[in-house]
Amino acid sequence: MADVIRVPNAKIALSTASVYPERTPDAFELAARLGYDGVEIMVGADPVSQDIDVIERLSDHYQVPVLAIHAPCLLVTQRVWGRDPWAKLVKAQKAAERLGAATVVVHPPFRWQREYAREFETGLARMRDETDVTFAVENMFPLKARGNDVVPYSPDWNPIDYDFPQVTLDLSHTAVSGSDAMEMAVKLGDRLAHLHLADGLGVTNKDEHLVPGRGNQPCAPMLERLANTGYSGLVVLEINTRKAASRTERIDDLAEGLAFARLHLAASS
Repeated sequence: MADVIRVPNAKIALSTASVYPERTPDAFELAARLGYDGVEIMVGADPVSQDIDVIERLSDHYQVPVLAIHAPCLLVTQRVWGRDPWAKLVKAQKAAERLGAATVVVHPPFRWQREYAREFETGLARMRDETDVTFAVENMFPLKARGNDVVPYSPDWNPIDYDFPQVTLDLSHTAVSGSDAMEMAVKLGDRLAHLHLADGLGVTNKDEHLVPGRGNQPCAPMLERLANTGYSGLVVLEINTRKAASRTERIDDLAEGLAFARLHLAASS
């Protein structure tokens, strides 16, 4: 009997962060040119990424849907969409609802955000009751300081053992933390709602976001597992192309990442 090729319903999106130092409009243009199913908006310093009216017009112009919103949770985006972390999540939710995006990606709180951290689990549960948008909490990683691990997140950098119904698994972050990504996926089961596809070597404390296949993370086995388990979440290429020698090289990296994802999401059974 011949093998049967099964391709899951999972869509493949391009993170707008993957085109940096180009900007959000360029991400839409390249996603359309290369054949991505949509984009994930990384809300950041680029003013366009913060402006939902402009994002809506870009989506209509390029006929590229917005499939996810990454809330501004980074140190460098602490003032984007205001200083109140809950207000940021509400704004991300409203943006997702307006744009038709199913998911908001959110990081665990920083330790110094004490009130936000204390209410994070219950607050997200309350928001889930008020919307169909999924809030997928992303795995992060500890930092190194004088040879010791420092965890700047609360309750932890790793959301797996906490009461989050939906989780984003980032394969560059697993490299930095020295985690077993496949084991994490097994533990998460149906809670794995969102995948940030990237690679890493994990030899330093640097979050590398390499093109999948260029590091030591199980990018191919992960995609094949998702295919075999009927994963219906989103696969988002979130790579670092800022060191690309030219725009052509950047485009080649984005095309390679998409081809890698499509190839390994076609599971033979």
